[in-house]
Amino acid sequence: MNNKCRSGIFAQQYVYEKAVKILTSSGKFRVSLGLERIEKILDLLGNPQDRLSCIHVAGTNGKGSVCAILASILNEEHKKVGLYTSPHIFKYTERIKIGNDKISDKNFAKYVFDISNLAEQNNIDLTEFEILTAVMFKYFADENVEVAVIETGLGGRFDATNVIKKSLCSVITHIDYDHTDKLGTTLDKIAYEKAGIMKKDSPCIVLEGREVFYDVASDVGALLEVISPVQLSNNLSLKGTYQQENLSLALAVIEKIFPQIDQTTIEHGLKKVKHPCRFQYIKEKKLIVDGAHNPNGIMSLVESLDFYYPNTERRFIFGCLKNKDSEKMLKYITQNNDEIYFYHFKHTNSNSIEDLQKIYPAGKKLLNSQQIDFTDGKLTVICGSFYMIEELLDFLGLSTYFLE
Repeated sequence: MNNKCRSGIFAQQYVYEKAVKILTSSGKFRVSLGLERIEKILDLLGNPQDRLSCIHVAGTNGKGSVCAILASILNEEHKKVGLYTSPHIFKYTERIKIGNDKISDKNFAKYVFDISNLAEQNNIDLTEFEILTAVMFKYFADENVEVAVIETGLGGRFDATNVIKKSLCSVITHIDYDHTDKLGTTLDKIAYEKAGIMKKDSPCIVLEGREVFYDVASDVGALLEVISPVQLSNNLSLKGTYQQENLSLALAVIEKIFPQIDQTTIEHGLKKVKHPCRFQYIKEKKLIVDGAHNPNGIMSLVESLDFYYPNTERRFIFGCLKNKDSEKMLKYITQNNDEIYFYHFKHTNSNSIEDLQKIYPAGKKLLNSQQIDFTDGKLTVICGSFYMIEELLDFLGLSTYFLE
């Protein structure tokens, strides 16, 4: 690599890091539900979201997988597809893709700078997620994306992505308890918030025929469609028994909105789905990394482990945020008395090892000076928080297995 190329890479990395500093600066990294701020900034940007044809996906677990499956099939159909997911594992640019290409560091930084400056000039106090969402809408519109597949951040009704006036289709995945401080303490209240993405005269596809879904669909004039699960395809590159529900929802969208896509194209698309750290297996290390971060996610992870790896001795490495139901999550992963390590990661809301040991005293500390023996025959499972994964993989020397 010549000096000119090196300087170009360093320059892009520098501007990317400046953009990250804006996103993580004091007050930006917070949850503040509501549409007023995002609507104001998008209006100043010319409302790019109105120029997009969107598939909007909400739910407690599985929404990122549904989005990844949809995008892969539509890419195989040679459509220009924008994909917006969260959180990222290694870099913010993972969240915003067109086709198989992440937004470049240069473009990412430019859009973050432009939108942040515009917000500051107009006294709009955007959160990190609101800046990212505005970047996504503007970038996709500027690049003339044909179909934008968009995952909600938190909830639905007041999520920053819910500025879409009309969607090609909305999807609601499995509903369970998570973010109860923001979304409500009952499943009906949580489902109501997720159902807020339904749009007039647009289909909404669900697997769960909850009464609240029918009520919201009737109120807004959405076309609710409750589907039955299909058989899990052997061609789907994503593993985990829980992918049956996600695949069923994605295929229902394709059948409803893109009936011209043939079965061969669908199967080829399924083989190419990429969604890192969702029951991802690294054979050389006998390691599974799964971003399960709430009780339902952990329960689904354990069910998949029992299905794919019965009678296999396991080792869990677990860490989670303080606002998660760690007691219930630990109940699921400790039922077989497997070896468990607790890891305290750098996030300000990371649960301490001591607090986790109060729930499960047999859990061991995983210290920075310690390495795991991946050759002892045990299946190692990393789970508990997406915010932990990058740090932990780097600490264990495993990051190269996950970088594209």
